[in-house]
Amino acid sequence: MGASNLTKSPLPWLKNGTENMKNNYIPGIFAMATVVVASNILVQYLLGDWLTWGAFTYPVAFLITDVMNRVYGVSAARRVVFAGFVVGILCSLIGTQIMLQGDGYTFPAVTLRVAIGSGTAFLVAQLLDVQIFDRLRDGSWWRAPLASTLIGSALDTFLFFSISFSTVFNGLETANIPDWAQGAVPLLGAGPELPLWASLAVADWMVKLTLALIALAPFRMLVLYLVGRSTKNH
Repeated sequence: MGASNLTKSPLPWLKNGTENMKNNYIPGIFAMATVVVASNILVQYLLGDWLTWGAFTYPVAFLITDVMNRVYGVSAARRVVFAGFVVGILCSLIGTQIMLQGDGYTFPAVTLRVAIGSGTAFLVAQLLDVQIFDRLRDGSWWRAPLASTLIGSALDTFLFFSISFSTVFNGLETANIPDWAQGAVPLLGAGPELPLWASLAVADWMVKLTLALIALAPFRMLVLYLVGRSTKNH
């Protein structure tokens, strides 16, 4: 089987090597957990008016999912996604118990509503990414990771910001309504007036779009490295 074919389909010998396959999941699970933890921390630090530092680490989750999907298959990718989801839930639960003070108020570091938005967005968007990637895996090497990441990222952004900050979901947590994100401001400081969270969402997605294009290079290198290493061992 040629190298080009190996980089389009999961490695064939993994189907008969359950223990070996599980061992191959571990680096992906560890990488996903690291990205989720880092993003949960960095999202608390602002970068300019519209972004947080977490916007630059979270998109790496799509790269990890796509590499696992390309090299080890759909099952491996989904296991990594579920591991990241569990880690994210644990981080969010810890955050809801950490109380901060400011402007005379006491409030949780992570509200229940943000925790719901974060978990829902991650799980739904990542699983959609896995499915789209699998449908496109036999095309050009760049088509599956690019299309799945762009669509998954768009859905992730929409779900997270709408659930976490839109007035539509204020009933989820009436004690912590994010009034600060619902006030009308010019979109990205220059467009039509929309709720602040819309500017945050657009800026976030623009970063994800940029990183999706940049990530094609490390995606290709990681896939070739992992396939080459596994081929030598078999």
